[in-house]
Amino acid sequence: MLSFRTFGAVSLLFLTLPLYAQSANTDGKVAAQSAWLRLNAQQRSEVFRFADPYKDYLRHAKSAALSTAELIKLAKNAGFSEMTSPTQVKPGAKLIVNNRDRAVAFIVVGSDPVDTGVRMIATHQDSPHINLKARPVVAAPGSMALFKTTLYGGLKKYQWANLPLALVGRIDTVDGRHLQVNIGFAPGDPVFVIPDAAPHSDRPLRSRTYTDVFSGEEMNPVAGSIPDERGSVSKQVMAALHAKFGIRDEDLVAAELELIPATMPADVGIDAGLTGSWGQDDKALSYAASRALFEIKGTPKKTAIAYITNFEEIGSPNNTGAKSEFIDTLFTALLDAQTKGANVLQVRTAMKNAAVLSADCNDGVNPIFPSLSEASNAAVLGYGVTIKRYGAGFDPNSEFTARILHLLDRDGIAWQTQTPKVEVGGGGTIGGFLSQRNMEVLDVGIPLLSMHSTYEMSSKVDHWSIYRFFGAFYGME
Repeated sequence: MLSFRTFGAVSLLFLTLPLYAQSANTDGKVAAQSAWLRLNAQQRSEVFRFADPYKDYLRHAKSAALSTAELIKLAKNAGFSEMTSPTQVKPGAKLIVNNRDRAVAFIVVGSDPVDTGVRMIATHQDSPHINLKARPVVAAPGSMALFKTTLYGGLKKYQWANLPLALVGRIDTVDGRHLQVNIGFAPGDPVFVIPDAAPHSDRPLRSRTYTDVFSGEEMNPVAGSIPDERGSVSKQVMAALHAKFGIRDEDLVAAELELIPATMPADVGIDAGLTGSWGQDDKALSYAASRALFEIKGTPKKTAIAYITNFEEIGSPNNTGAKSEFIDTLFTALLDAQTKGANVLQVRTAMKNAAVLSADCNDGVNPIFPSLSEASNAAVLGYGVTIKRYGAGFDPNSEFTARILHLLDRDGIAWQTQTPKVEVGGGGTIGGFLSQRNMEVLDVGIPLLSMHSTYEMSSKVDHWSIYRFFGAFYGME
């Protein structure tokens, strides 16, 4: 731990160990310093109050597009407006820049010019799921019709079998209609299920390995089972889709349809200390970053931005992923509004001076498989904010990390570190795409159990802690 550090006129005296939620004993085991133990009665109540609207957000944010819509609704309730004119960019303004309904930036304009440095938190709101193919309905043995699918993100295929799945997304037709699809959550809705083999007849399959219980081309849920008058189940399924949505077969080629678990968020454990839900990676931090921004009071010194992206789980491609030039355009638009003619150098200077948190969930120590983590540098649920240290050129400059640690300790926010086992674990975030733009970026997060599964678990005290951290970061000078 650092004992003394100077940031301009600010002197950091001894940074005390109790503010650091994770430390190692001489035997290499992590000392028990749960963030729960540091809460007073009022803070404990705040932790649980924060979790309830988060669960409500998860009930609506079933895809990147639905997450964008829900966050924009919350932003407008907090006084934010769509940015439609440069004249809106003035100190204290609360702005929304919507990127094709699948990514979004929320902005509170500061009193200092944008090129002096913004405070930005970047997250992603997409989660592992199953997509329908362009021609999805096929006949199958056993008088069934199946949906043909492709996989999205790093998921374990066997976890998605024998599970009620919902179908969400949109269909855009050639005659200009935009149809929202949401089947599986309303009372009485049908669901879709990938059928597994029964133990009575699965002997030929038992030699399959852990991750290959199902192949990718076998991840096909039942779409229907009643034949039409000619005996075709697949044509009957298409007829049902035509009747429900008024579409042609070809309209499915232009559709964005996802299969996700037809489950709802819930508390986990008799003490209700965990939140359970599909899609918490990374909707958890998209919600926390957005909500902390929505609650900024007055005009901050530095412009604050919550940048919520898409497609991170497959490498951040496309025009709504972090690899796109959307963020460059956003910086240019803000600067141009302030300078009445921003040039390339000003935009690059603004990015150079930006302080950024790349916020994404990380794997937590599993109570059943603890040996998969390296104890002295593994994140534990309930121990607070995770500071991710990857090494190999992925970490920020040490002075920026120390500056963030000072902020955490100053506000009494529990934190811990995460470094995967060497040559065992790994993962990536959008931070690299932002640091390539010469921004100063630190990767942070909170740990999850069953990460990338059909039902992830997060600690409510971790989520509340990082929400508080985000609020402090937006105000950091």
